[in-house]
Amino acid sequence: MKFRWSLAPVQPLLAARLAQDLRISPLLAQCLLNRGLDDSAAAGAYLDPRLKQMADPFLLSGMNAAVERLLLARDKKERITVFGDYDVDGVTSTAILLEILQPLGWNVESYLPHRLDEGYGLSLDAAQNCLDRFAPDLLIAVDCGSSSAQSVAYLRERGVDVLILDHHQACSPLPAAVALINPHASDANAGAPGRELCSAGLAFKLTHALVKWARQHGLPGIADFDVRPLLDLAALGTIADVVPLIGENRIIVSAGLSRLNSTKRPGLMALKAVARSPAVLGTYEVGFQLAPRLNAAGRIESAEQALRLLMAKDMAEAMPLAQALDARNRERQSIERSISQDIIRSVEEKFRPDNDYVIVEGQAPWHIGVVGIVAARVLQRFYRPTIVIGGGDGEEWRGSGRSIAGFDLAAGLRECDDLLVRHGGHAMAAGLTIRCGNLDAFRARLNDVARRSIKSENLQAALDLDAEVGLDELNLQSLQALGRVKPVVQGNRSIQFCSRALSHQRPLERVGAEKQHVKMWVTDGVATHEAVWWGAGNESLPVGKFDLAFAPEINRYNGRPGVQLKVLDWKAG
Repeated sequence: MKFRWSLAPVQPLLAARLAQDLRISPLLAQCLLNRGLDDSAAAGAYLDPRLKQMADPFLLSGMNAAVERLLLARDKKERITVFGDYDVDGVTSTAILLEILQPLGWNVESYLPHRLDEGYGLSLDAAQNCLDRFAPDLLIAVDCGSSSAQSVAYLRERGVDVLILDHHQACSPLPAAVALINPHASDANAGAPGRELCSAGLAFKLTHALVKWARQHGLPGIADFDVRPLLDLAALGTIADVVPLIGENRIIVSAGLSRLNSTKRPGLMALKAVARSPAVLGTYEVGFQLAPRLNAAGRIESAEQALRLLMAKDMAEAMPLAQALDARNRERQSIERSISQDIIRSVEEKFRPDNDYVIVEGQAPWHIGVVGIVAARVLQRFYRPTIVIGGGDGEEWRGSGRSIAGFDLAAGLRECDDLLVRHGGHAMAAGLTIRCGNLDAFRARLNDVARRSIKSENLQAALDLDAEVGLDELNLQSLQALGRVKPVVQGNRSIQFCSRALSHQRPLERVGAEKQHVKMWVTDGVATHEAVWWGAGNESLPVGKFDLAFAPEINRYNGRPGVQLKVLDWKAG
């Protein structure tokens, strides 16, 4: 994919002041300014995230009501069911709540819906099945429920109170829950901290709120509970859900990665072993090694195996579960690869870049468990909001979509409400159910909506670059300092630079098992660095003089650190 380069404006005076205040390099200061951090106190907190910087959990609307209802349930020994979701965010949220509620006196069970049989979230079928199995007095919906007004009403008619802990867009009117903790659900949350949190982060905030209340009111047991060991699960869910790594998410992930790297949790130890993860995990290893294996169970059938793994008490229990998830992940990869190839081949034959603002593809045989990740792959290839829909034997098909910056996918689906059976999600990812006969009309309508709201220049991916640098500015010392922006993921991208008028210092090489990567040695006449273009495949390669966009990294090959440039794009010089 070729990018539209967007080079941040140079701000030498502001950078110099920030550099002086924080005792950092002007280059790092410029990178902080590019991330909206022009205040020394805020920038300092960003560079050194601490748990004590997290806001009072009771600032979240609905938190007081949730804590009061949970304490009442404990006093009355009511039956509670934590109703989760089948992705990593839903499973880790469920595990976090079980880890505090079960040992501290609550009568609690968990229920995860079956993707194929019950569909997404708190559907009527799943609600009824949960009632039949556990007959709860209180149901806690985590990572779902905000758009399930009908199901919540159904449960309340049967004497079940519902507490919702979710970060997806809510329906209007809101579900009649006894407590709704969703930073996006009402205007009351507009100025409150935590709008970036996923459900795992919200679950962590709820545990914090319970402990804080207990300490303030002298409630033994709960007051002594240490929430910090739950940070490994909170970080795992946050990274896997690809929410912006800003604000409290940055704090959770920074602290949680430390916990993940030293965890004694048998399930995570077994998962790291089957994934052959390195000794030190970063956001990449969590997002691309651990998370897909946990997701695999829910994508193919039920996420129960993933939850059992996270809750495993010893390695004898954990290792067979981790191995089973690893096998499921290989099965998922095979299915996903086949569908992705079919869709990309089909779209390439008919794609009209000036007219096709949204890609909508659906086929009955496509497995609904992988349509979301396939949509992400198709988007990466064509850079268009993409919805992939799988079928089955019935008239109703289910799909999942991914979007690009500038197009609110959940809002777009609301404009197609009359063509859909149900839908929900947020700006960048959403799910839907549709009758197969409405597929063509839905594709046409959603494209009309997109053409009204997406500017044509936004149909080419932007590559945000922090600065233009000389290659001599990049050394081990400067890269160690720039590494303070980590952890990085969506919303807090890696530092990215460009250098001009480069040339090859020696012939490039194709490397990897299938020669799919390219290694180069580039020079600007002053300094030379190794550059690697991962997955270059059949891309055209730079010749003569060229400009290079890259992310600088420290490569520790054979234990020896060295500067390496991860190639992002290039242009003729």
